[in-house]
Amino acid sequence: METLVQVLSNDECSRIHEETLKILSDTGVRVDTQRGRTYLQQAGAIVDEASHVVRFPRDLVEECLKQAPKEFSLGSRRPDQSIPMNRGQCGVILDGGAIYTYDAQKETRRPATLEDWYLATRLGDCLDGIDAYWAVIEGCWGHMPGDIVAYWKAVFQNFSKHVQDATVTPEESRWMLEVFQVVFGGRDTFKKTLPVSFIVCPTSPLIIEGEYTDAYLETLGWGMPVAVMTMPLLGISSPATLISELVLTNCETLAMLCLVQSAASGTPFIYAAAPVIADMHSGRFGSGEVEHSLLGAAVTQIARMYQLPVEASVGGSDHYIPCLQAGYERALNYTLPILARPDLLVAPGLLGGSTIFSPEQLVIDVEVIRRCKRLSAGIASRSESWLGDVIASVGPGGNYLSHKSTRQAVHSGEVYYSQLGLHGSYDQWVSTGSPDLLAEIHRDIQDKLANHQPLPLPEDVEHELEALERRARSGERRQEIVLNK
Repeated sequence: METLVQVLSNDECSRIHEETLKILSDTGVRVDTQRGRTYLQQAGAIVDEASHVVRFPRDLVEECLKQAPKEFSLGSRRPDQSIPMNRGQCGVILDGGAIYTYDAQKETRRPATLEDWYLATRLGDCLDGIDAYWAVIEGCWGHMPGDIVAYWKAVFQNFSKHVQDATVTPEESRWMLEVFQVVFGGRDTFKKTLPVSFIVCPTSPLIIEGEYTDAYLETLGWGMPVAVMTMPLLGISSPATLISELVLTNCETLAMLCLVQSAASGTPFIYAAAPVIADMHSGRFGSGEVEHSLLGAAVTQIARMYQLPVEASVGGSDHYIPCLQAGYERALNYTLPILARPDLLVAPGLLGGSTIFSPEQLVIDVEVIRRCKRLSAGIASRSESWLGDVIASVGPGGNYLSHKSTRQAVHSGEVYYSQLGLHGSYDQWVSTGSPDLLAEIHRDIQDKLANHQPLPLPEDVEHELEALERRARSGERRQEIVLNK
């Protein structure tokens, strides 16, 4: 039987839904995009243009929930790799947004660089335990048109699995779509494989931002899946009980679902809410609290109530380096959400409230997630697993080591035997120089990167991307000349 964890009762899920409908109908959400308000008003929402507050009638919410596809797959440039949605397979996405890097050799934190971005992206591409990209490092690419083209070109040159990311303005989206036109051969081909999904983050409490949301709306017509990651902070931008935070989270997520479906009915939608907890002594977000594990499992369960694909975000740590505290905090925070069986999991690679990238921690996290997935697989009870005849034939005092059933069970993955860390005797460890785990991981990372070649883009695609970047930068220079005049 596979393991399945539920942290909410059916009655609690139903009440979350009813509380959500009441708040959306009576209180509403501030929608700061004119384009979005127009779509919602046309769909039947009640719009106050003066305050930008939009109220959502119950029937509108329920109709939009029906319109969202329940099953689809996230594709990639790799023809043999996709992530099916609503199957609970827990594809793993790199965590994103770090502004620092922890250098384990020098034991110091430093500002993250473009070189770190390349390392993180290529490492994610070569690790079997990573299924999708998010920009691990923040702030090392510019926002001019040429920079946008260069960024997306670099993403596809260095990563070949599914990509989840965003732009921040409609203009950036237009340049991004030009890159997609070159890399994927146009929107019709893109729609067939869905190799990129777009992440949108409403602002808590109860605000849908303007320009950021318009950046997504600029992609309408491409059928790009949208992952809505609202991040209310308990006690600051959310009320201070877990259940009320889940209600607020659901309000913001369903409001965005209504906007997306009103704009383009049938758009693939991923329930990617990430409610988090603040340290009430300082107000900072560290992400090490064990309640994040409960929240990640609860988000998964709420999405399942609506039969929506779900992306959980967990696994954080308050600490700033790979250490004992980071180990136990992250392991506990991964466990419940993975046992709740989401479709996607955002988590690995970052420390200190998702601000510090550590390549060693990324490898450790992948190992922890593999172990949690083994827990999720449960105890197999197939007819061939009971082995009553084997117990009878070996009899009292027998030995199972040489029996063929033992070899078959071991080879089939009955037990997960890790390749990471120490698994031999104490004497073996001492005789090999008592190796440090972080040093071992660092060497393994260097070996992996030295021997990994990302899936190359076709030569004609490379040439077209170079021409697109030149055109984008030429436009920048023309704009500079006009400004100087």
